[in-house]
Amino acid sequence: MWERSLVVSAPGKAILHGEHAVVHGKVALAVALDLRTFLRLRPCGERGVCVRLPGVGIVRSWDAPSLQALRRGFAADLDESKSPSAEQLDALKEFAGIAAGAPAPESLATLAFLYMYLAISAKHGDVPSVDILVWSELPTGAGLGSSAAYTVCLAAALLAVCGAISCPLKEGEPTARWTEEELALINHWAFQGERVIHGNPSGVDNAVSTWGGALRYQSGQITPLKRVPMLKILLTNTKVPRSTKVLVAGVKEKILKFPAIMNPVLDSIDAISQECQSVLEAMPANPSPEYYPVLEELFDINQHHLNVMGAGHPSLDRLCRVTASHGLHSKLTGAGGGGCGITLLRPDTSPLAVEAAKQDLCACGFECWETSIGAPGVTLHSSSSLNAQVLHALTQS
Repeated sequence: MWERSLVVSAPGKAILHGEHAVVHGKVALAVALDLRTFLRLRPCGERGVCVRLPGVGIVRSWDAPSLQALRRGFAADLDESKSPSAEQLDALKEFAGIAAGAPAPESLATLAFLYMYLAISAKHGDVPSVDILVWSELPTGAGLGSSAAYTVCLAAALLAVCGAISCPLKEGEPTARWTEEELALINHWAFQGERVIHGNPSGVDNAVSTWGGALRYQSGQITPLKRVPMLKILLTNTKVPRSTKVLVAGVKEKILKFPAIMNPVLDSIDAISQECQSVLEAMPANPSPEYYPVLEELFDINQHHLNVMGAGHPSLDRLCRVTASHGLHSKLTGAGGGGCGITLLRPDTSPLAVEAAKQDLCACGFECWETSIGAPGVTLHSSSSLNAQVLHALTQS
């Protein structure tokens, strides 16, 4: 019987540079957002498992004998080097009573939990009877890695309670991180959860959420950057829905139509990503204010490139104009066509200017957060390290 509560958090992610170009073999830089998903796990008196995600309206519980019976059949077909099979997912849907037309966030979050619970317990030993509550600062469906933050938290908590990884938090410490080897195991299982949700994910989102900081992605190779600064940003959700698939297809069509024009744009975005990486890696050793104008110029140039590629949108143009009127520099992050934008805040940016920009952005109907990038990856918390809002959210039941 697991006898203690634990709280785990993992960050969301933003693409700093390299959107769309990454699909064509160029470098992209992904960064951890200091907007986090929190998971509280505690022992459950009943024999079974209860999972609650109030943000997407999920409250589900299953008794231990039913889960054990399901696991016996499930373990025989488990191949963790591959995506979960259609048959496995159908069996989980039937077990959970998920109808064919069920809303995606609820059904996918439930399926990911069940798959990870069964697979981890089949591979690493019994997961005890537990009660799990998940609460997030991240909006869903905004391209900010909310599903990866969820699967990373789940992987860390389930692996810890079945003894596959340690619980490194010592008495009196506010937070703790796992070893590289343990992080690799968390990342592995989080990727399996992402496969349930997205089918064929790149692995970038769960890697950023696991290790934090920033990482470089190119042609399937993921390389965490050694040391990066925490940079303050405004993150703005235009709330304009978009289809990543349609936008990626549109960019591809433009490249095929005008290769002599578009290929140099892709090369330029690649150079922007690499220049930005050099700047980020130089900043911790020499935190000179001279780096910020360079980062701002890279934002401006890349935003123009993304518009040329067809990833822009009037809402994003408006976001850039509003922030520029306050002396700030912005670009879209993610697929574009709406969605989110990021605005760099220099250390000497006046709080009044930031507040005025936020008010103007909210007046456009946008949602705005003052946060930072380069945040720590998956973390184990003591209660004393949690702010009042998170504590309140995690003690609602």
